[in-house]
Amino acid sequence: MKLFMAALLTETNTFSPMPTGRDAFLGNRFSRNAGSFDPPAWGNIPLIAWRRLAAEAGMEVVESITANAQPAGTTTRAAYQELREMILEDLRAAGAVDIVLLNLHGAMVAEGYDDCESDLVRRAREIVGRHCVIGVELDLHCHLDDTLREAADLVVIYKEYPHVDMAERAEDLFRLALRTARREIRPVIAYHPLPMINMWHTPVEPMKGLVADMLASEARGDILSLSFAHGFPWGDVPHLGAKMLAIADGDADHAARTAQAWGERIWAMREATRKRFDTPDQAIDIALAAPSGTIVVAETSDNAGGGAPSDCTAMLARMLARGVRDAAIGMFWDPIAVSFLREAGAGAVMPLRLGGKCGLMSGDPLDLTVRVHAVTERHVQSGLSGGISEMGPAAWIEAPSGGGGIHIIVASERQQVFHPDAFTGLGCALHDKRLVVVKSSQHFYAGFAPLAREVRYCAAEAGILRDFTAIPYRRFTGHYWPKVENP
Repeated sequence: MKLFMAALLTETNTFSPMPTGRDAFLGNRFSRNAGSFDPPAWGNIPLIAWRRLAAEAGMEVVESITANAQPAGTTTRAAYQELREMILEDLRAAGAVDIVLLNLHGAMVAEGYDDCESDLVRRAREIVGRHCVIGVELDLHCHLDDTLREAADLVVIYKEYPHVDMAERAEDLFRLALRTARREIRPVIAYHPLPMINMWHTPVEPMKGLVADMLASEARGDILSLSFAHGFPWGDVPHLGAKMLAIADGDADHAARTAQAWGERIWAMREATRKRFDTPDQAIDIALAAPSGTIVVAETSDNAGGGAPSDCTAMLARMLARGVRDAAIGMFWDPIAVSFLREAGAGAVMPLRLGGKCGLMSGDPLDLTVRVHAVTERHVQSGLSGGISEMGPAAWIEAPSGGGGIHIIVASERQQVFHPDAFTGLGCALHDKRLVVVKSSQHFYAGFAPLAREVRYCAAEAGILRDFTAIPYRRFTGHYWPKVENP
């Protein structure tokens, strides 16, 4: 048997002012034909698993591109078409293949393409015909349309947020695809739409129990596969919204009933999962009132992983205005500031204009006097599912410069915080901080929860709009909870 595999991922915030172009993909660990041999990172983790499993099964592997871009605004038409054609060209050159596995995101929007994933899979199907098995792995913040369901044999979605299960879901998809290719099963996919815009955190109840029960149902053989597509709130496309997905063996009615039953369970827990965010001042109040320990606050509105610039100064400005001491915040994306800090070097005390460089989502810049504690030419943090995350040249600074103030991590690559080593890797300790602010929505949780007295989530007025009832959709016209209580 022959396996063809490729990866093309980005998550599109259609409200973001930052375009996603060719350099965003080709400058971010891009590989053609060899990405599965690189160290694990967000784009290639499933490909690494698929190559290993294919070797165990004695399969030939044909590998195409590994391309991923940091979430931002709409992908340019030229960039998407160039990357798509690379994959399709490689697929044509591969000749007859038995299985096609694609690592995609599910919320990639390009100029002229509301759903890049569906477009790619449809075109791949035209090349390989109906005899070939096409399987797709998606991020759970995906949009699902019927084109994808009709063109793919299998769609498997991460179950965990933070996404710590990329490799496990890749293994699930491979095994199902191999069984399908051997004609042991006949997968049929059903969706159950849920009129909901929300963010669901899986390490805590009731979502923790839902994920556990989904895995248990699959293990018992009740259903081949279950996936909950959370949707991506900041992707303004007509088919936006959450969906439950079920894959049954040859029984479309069973798939539909199963998807509906699990979807009804999710709908029934909507109030228990409703997201509420502190204001910056509320989060600071909680941290200052804590008798001991570290309060970890996610500055969700400036999460690069959601398409924010990650240079918004709103939270830091409030911390400085209120005289917060013994605190840390990161990571700011400011290559210009990093270049100045590298020139000055460790130990310098200097004026610095920080952040506020990308328009309204960034807020205003801050003029500070800072002490430079450390600089590095290459800063790396631990990423998701055992991967690594590159941040380029970076610096650890402190403001005010006199000591005991707010410790700030500034990086040259726009990236959210995944792990404490985003701070400690530069020498900035966290155990002695009363408040640690991370520019992230949820992917920080696995690494930071063990050191936190309490984890909080806050949203500033600048950055990504966190009031799900007020997102100014134009193309998505559906009624949804929580804007409408019973849509």
